Amino acid sequence: MPSLLPGANELDNMSKEESPPQTQRKDLKWRFHCKFVKTPMTDKFKPSETLVWSQSLESLLKSKNGMATFQSFLKSEFSDENIEFWLICEEYKKIKSTSRLSSRAKKIFERYIQAEAPKEINIDHKTREEIKQNVQTPTRWCFDEAQRIVFGLMEKDSYPRFLRSDLYRTLLESVSDMIKV
Repeated sequence: MPSLLPGANELDNMSKEESPPQTQRKDLKWRFHCKFVKTPMTDKFKPSETLVWSQSLESLLKSKNGMATFQSFLKSEFSDENIEFWLICEEYKKIKSTSRLSSRAKKIFERYIQAEAPKEINIDHKTREEIKQNVQTPTRWCFDEAQRIVFGLMEKDSYPRFLRSDLYRTLLESVSDMIKV
């Protein structure tokens, strides 16, 4: 998915007049403002769509823009491993080839499941061990329990934080301003 927020290079390339103070550079609201309010990007967001995101995590994840915005929020908090894992599991379930299923399962395990993995997700030891066994003879459903746990974590923690975030509130404000114009 494309990142919706500008990268550090974009902020660094701003002229001195446009550049906010150093403390503001890290401010999510400023970054969001630079990307959406000053560009026609907000045309992609429909007010009804952004309001639906607040109904449930499922409705947020069904929306392409919602998913991208949620991912940007999680990346800004350095907590994007759960959504990455969840999305990879969704793609993994679509694989038909058993050889591809096997190689992909091992990569997912190494990146997200095994202890000290680069993007280790927060699951219990029992689930981790079950997946370790499942990966030996992988099926399309071998990560389902971990995916269910991760979804629950996002639903109880990340998603409510997203709804309270400056990013989401600013987006709602900018989209509602479009209606008023």
